[in-house]
Amino acid sequence: MISNKHIFVPLIINGIDVQLPDGSYAFTPESFSTISASPSANVTAQGADIASCHRAVDSCAQAFHTWRQTSTAKRRALFLRLVQLLRSRGDEVRTIIEDETHATPLWSSINLEESILLIEETAALVTSFNLTGSIPPSQNSEAHSLVVLEPLGVIIGIAPWNSPLLLGFRAVLPAIATGNTAILKGSRVPPGVCNFLLHPSDVAATVFETIIERHEVRKCNFTGSTPVGRAIASRAASALKPCLLELGGKNFAVVLDDVDVTKAAALVCEGAFLNNGQVCMSTDTVLIASSIFAEFRQALLSIVQNANNAPEITPLITTKAASRVRSLVIDAASKGAVIHTISGSYATPSAKTLERVLGSSATVPITIIEGLDRSMDIFTQESFGPLLSVMSVGSADEAVEIVNQCRYGLSSAIHTKNHYPALLLAKKMKVSATHINGCTVHDESTLPHGGHGDSGWGRFGGHWGMQEFVHTKTVIINK
Repeated sequence: MISNKHIFVPLIINGIDVQLPDGSYAFTPESFSTISASPSANVTAQGADIASCHRAVDSCAQAFHTWRQTSTAKRRALFLRLVQLLRSRGDEVRTIIEDETHATPLWSSINLEESILLIEETAALVTSFNLTGSIPPSQNSEAHSLVVLEPLGVIIGIAPWNSPLLLGFRAVLPAIATGNTAILKGSRVPPGVCNFLLHPSDVAATVFETIIERHEVRKCNFTGSTPVGRAIASRAASALKPCLLELGGKNFAVVLDDVDVTKAAALVCEGAFLNNGQVCMSTDTVLIASSIFAEFRQALLSIVQNANNAPEITPLITTKAASRVRSLVIDAASKGAVIHTISGSYATPSAKTLERVLGSSATVPITIIEGLDRSMDIFTQESFGPLLSVMSVGSADEAVEIVNQCRYGLSSAIHTKNHYPALLLAKKMKVSATHINGCTVHDESTLPHGGHGDSGWGRFGGHWGMQEFVHTKTVIINK
């Protein structure tokens, strides 16, 4: 647990901790100001002013000229040293994640181990053929064409709170590995290669606009909600800067009639409720073959209504987030949905019953919503909480139609004993990832990860993620 001593989180610019004078622009992170797993913690963060934004860009721009010339062997060695540091301080890192985001030990462990795998994979890719360029043929037999890959310059990485270590590293590591400098967080790299800025939410747009307008800044990557991603992409486009965006997800699991019901139900619950459903890939809706709907619903309830088997739930990131999640349940119930929680099942529950069942704190109970229809807000909105909607479908084609009508397209799952039809089904679904007999929450450092439709564009992960941060240059050598 975080101790009750005062903790101050500075900016990091040019390798130096920065605290502005007179406490200006300092703020309390929202997860501590509303509800905290460590109520005794006294945490203050330094917010960035306009001058700090410019200083961060200046530092990155100056460091870029040297860093881009740094040998790949040295970059790889720095990343492998980072792995050693994370391993040696893993318990401390996990405790901080749990205290700051109210995460379970399982989620903090996933963050740590997947971060280490990401760093190791990035270190391996630094010297791989993926960044070596090519020598295509030229129409002039006495000329040679060289196609080389070069770093872009200064990159802005904007990562969300829900997977802070992993997504923080993902926002800057590929950019730094390919010779760019980045603005996000400090690490053991030369001063200016990676700078760290913070700000309260009410000045987010000002900070971003200040940075993206600088000519030295060549690209932005953002992981977060679709509305914010749309605003970032629009502002970046006006400055002629590209964006890599991984945005919201409304992720479906399709359960066919030949499924292993017990196994599939466990995987659906894992995908829906890991980290309280606060994952971009969380399962929002499960589409169940009508012939096994009752059996599968009961399998889900046997998990979530059993105190010994139910997934662990902790407070959501803020009470405001919890209120938004409850509003989705209340709206669905008012339009005819049956509400299932650990305390029981409720058809047409009264407002007083819902208030009693759902509570009013930052902790929202696991809730299954049955009787989903298009009039309900949760039919189209990402829940980002411990909610799961269940819906009966008459055929696999109907399931595909529902999935493809959704404006999001990040992750999905198909549960069946017959793999080949599942492969054909996956190819019809307008999503960026489909996990056959797996859960929707799955990513690996060697795989491309990103969205389709309103879930964003571009790819993090593996060599695909590295190539997001280089540009292609053609050099012709004539005799």
